[in-house]
Amino acid sequence: MSTLDTARDRWAMRAIAAVSFVVVGLVAYLVTRPRGTMAAGASVLPAVNAALNATAAVLLTAGWANIRRRNVAAHRACMLAAFAASTLFLVSYVAYHAQAAAVPFTGQGWIRPVYFFILITHIVLAAAIVPLALTTIYRALRGELWRHKRIARVTLPIWLYVSVTGVLVFLMLHGV
Repeated sequence: MSTLDTARDRWAMRAIAAVSFVVVGLVAYLVTRPRGTMAAGASVLPAVNAALNATAAVLLTAGWANIRRRNVAAHRACMLAAFAASTLFLVSYVAYHAQAAAVPFTGQGWIRPVYFFILITHIVLAAAIVPLALTTIYRALRGELWRHKRIARVTLPIWLYVSVTGVLVFLMLHGV
């Protein structure tokens, strides 16, 4: 790796860290601050968010299947589309939580600890997926395929888990 490549990588990793810090910080702030004035359940955005998460999960699975078949072009298209769906989810999630009141989980019995386990693991891994996905995509776009493959083996299952559990949290929270 040349000095220019090393400097570019260092700059890219700093940019990824900064973006990740801002995104995770913004979401943490929006989720923990006093809520806006919109009544819980008055928006379609939670359903849109669940649909975007489901779309990302399908695209991630298709991307994985395509790379297993060595169909690199289809893999790239699926993974970039999954990233777009996840980015749209994030924008919609931030927009919703900037104005909406919290929707409390009303389930009782055995489902309550299951819900909170899924929710907590979803939140923690969602924060981790931001830098992982950005780094994985960066390495692929730079053509550093061995480095991309190495991190993608970690990123894919986490990203898929976050996407699927996002849908589960919506279904459990909204009693669908």
